[in-house]
Amino acid sequence: MDNHRRPQRVKENNEFVFGIRAVIEAVKAARDIETIYVQRGLGGELFLELKALLKDTLIPINSVPIEKLNRMSQKNHQGVIAVISPITYQNIEDIVPAIFEKGEVPLVLVLDSVTDVRNMGAIARTAACVGVHAIVVPLKNAAQINADAIKTSAGALFNIPICRHSNLHKTCLFLQESGLQIVACTEKTEDLIYAPDYTAPTAIVMGSEDEGISNELLRVADHLAKIPMAGKIESLNVSVAAGVILYEAIRQRTN
Repeated sequence: MDNHRRPQRVKENNEFVFGIRAVIEAVKAARDIETIYVQRGLGGELFLELKALLKDTLIPINSVPIEKLNRMSQKNHQGVIAVISPITYQNIEDIVPAIFEKGEVPLVLVLDSVTDVRNMGAIARTAACVGVHAIVVPLKNAAQINADAIKTSAGALFNIPICRHSNLHKTCLFLQESGLQIVACTEKTEDLIYAPDYTAPTAIVMGSEDEGISNELLRVADHLAKIPMAGKIESLNVSVAAGVILYEAIRQRTN
């Protein structure tokens, strides 16, 4: 499958931008920013300018103690450090129409609050192997794309579009309106992962290991599907679970 990706700048390690003015210029230059760390209680005219600039962006902002910023850098950070992403985030609204235009059947993976970077990397590697067209993650409560995630993915994060969106519920509604069924992988059902027809346009939703998929996404899903378990351990690592259901999807699509 063609993943409809655009060229991405390959950077082996995350870069930092220090200082309020420098971060403002990075945002204005449309740099791919993973997240911005801001000192708690920070104020001032220049910081208000940065806040106004970030208002309509999809850049996560984390309010942290100054001690954390000092551990990140000994430089004069002025209470603001931006982490430059090694990838270019994309928009699922642009990718889905392109998939249909190519005559392909969309297969999208939505990760709800998967925050471990190694799980993220492992999931991306499997997704790339089975031909997933894109991975959608939330703006907050998502694993940071850093050197560990890139390494665990064996470079797959450079080769599959990663889409960051502020509201996964609205994103799933968009996917449904675009003709995709939403299959939520959850233990809160009696239906197994073999029941849905993955030969249809599909978005598979995976949740975090501790909280699972949010109720909001479960309610919007067209199908709930669980992985059969026969042993004493009642759950799988989320990256393993993603591999199980994705390979059921590709099994159906290749038969």
